[in-house]
Amino acid sequence: MSSSVPEGPSPARRSVLRGSLAASAALTLGGAAAAAPALALSGRPRAAWGVQTGDVTASSGLVWVRSDRPARMIVETSSSESFRRTHRHVGPLLGTGSDFTGTTALRGLPAGEQIHYRVTLADPDDPRRTGEPVVGTFRTAPARRRDGVRFLWSGDIAGQGWGINPDIGGFRAYEEMRRLNPDFFLCSGDTIYADGPLQPSVTLPDGRIWRNVTTPEKAKVAETLDEYRGNFRYNLLDHNVRAFNAQVPSIVQWDDHEVRNNWYPGQILDDARYTEKDVDVLAARASRAFAEYFPVSTLHARGGGAKGRMHRVVRYGPLLDVFVLDMRSYRNANSPGRQADDTTGILGAEQLAWLKRELNRSRAVWKVLAADMPLGLVVPDGSANIEAIAQGDPGAPLGRELQIAELLRFIKHRRITGTLWLTADVHYTSAQHYAPERAAFQDFAPFWEFVSGPLAAGGFPANALDSTFGPERVFVRAPERANLSPMESPQYFGEVDIDGGSGELTVRLRAEGGTVLFSKVLRPGRVGQ
Repeated sequence: MSSSVPEGPSPARRSVLRGSLAASAALTLGGAAAAAPALALSGRPRAAWGVQTGDVTASSGLVWVRSDRPARMIVETSSSESFRRTHRHVGPLLGTGSDFTGTTALRGLPAGEQIHYRVTLADPDDPRRTGEPVVGTFRTAPARRRDGVRFLWSGDIAGQGWGINPDIGGFRAYEEMRRLNPDFFLCSGDTIYADGPLQPSVTLPDGRIWRNVTTPEKAKVAETLDEYRGNFRYNLLDHNVRAFNAQVPSIVQWDDHEVRNNWYPGQILDDARYTEKDVDVLAARASRAFAEYFPVSTLHARGGGAKGRMHRVVRYGPLLDVFVLDMRSYRNANSPGRQADDTTGILGAEQLAWLKRELNRSRAVWKVLAADMPLGLVVPDGSANIEAIAQGDPGAPLGRELQIAELLRFIKHRRITGTLWLTADVHYTSAQHYAPERAAFQDFAPFWEFVSGPLAAGGFPANALDSTFGPERVFVRAPERANLSPMESPQYFGEVDIDGGSGELTVRLRAEGGTVLFSKVLRPGRVGQ
């Protein structure tokens, strides 16, 4: 399990981030709740929430910022950290309609190069009045196969009552991930816990006290647009998150906790905590806030059918395509999952057709299916219903399994090579190998599914397996009791390293603290592994 991966940022990245990290340090954990959300009544626009980039390709990317008042967003890019020669990109006017957030698209970037950028906020009435620039950096996807690709993934942030704890340094796993200096980060959903209020302190079973940074929006379940916005702002109070965002671009998807636990379209809540019972109303507000706080290409498209869509393909050079799935917006109602006919499933018919089409078109060596829920792990919703796909019946596919069977059959018969599944959601880390000789449904090629997370939430015991698709749990690391705090159980993230020479893909399951728990090498050019 030895690796030549550098454990820290390159000198160029380290030096260019000094200004960004200094700006981030000004928003300390102790005073964040009071200082950050307030609008200053005088002075120049400030970008105290940091910067972030998303959906970076070989020639493009998105840059995000939030102002503390109305401002014009201006982005300058350069191949040099000194910004001696720059390209200027005039972005949107940031105002109340977007909670003072904005995203600017960068196009025509050089492939496989380090891009340095700085964001300046200008007074819309007097462009000469500008705030202090905030800087960041990212690397565009390579145009050449031999350059290789390395990225991290995880999910589940600020969940189960465990928020930003200043006593342990906040969300420490973000700093550990930043030091690994990946090309990008795949955030596999549950980016917030809008349904998880935070208490100022929690007494752990051993008597220690967990202390949370709190804000008004985290004192109750989110229902209004402003409450959802406040949940997304909360994570940005953490200095580790802001430093990470300034250095590592992200590919982000959502799952349930961005809206409410185990939600599905058309659901009417029976929950006394909510005055708004219509989940579709809540989901619309949450989706708007999500689009405001993350740079996602299909949520910021200029017109056309892609506008407002979460699922997408991010093409990261000749070695990798990332297929970002949305297992939440198009699903049918949670049920026991025993239907013999289910065309809606967990993806919806339209998204499934899109996924088949894009997989068939892909010429990348590796096709990562970024799923916000696992395939063969039984994830319940209450005592009778199923939240994910597997429903515990080891026989032929039923319910949502029918749609997955159709997809797996398509991959096999079209001889689509190099597929693997990455997910989070269940709050532990594991590796499952799926093989037809162990399965009730056998018309598919073998494949791997890797699970990681949580990144900053409670840890939970391992879920049961459903043998419909023949999963074998090759590795698992999970706590023995539910909802262990990050002080009691390590946080988890995964690493994917694709070698540019051989094309081999190595998956490493990591625990906070620098430990590699499990490693698996996959060879390119195969239908199944």
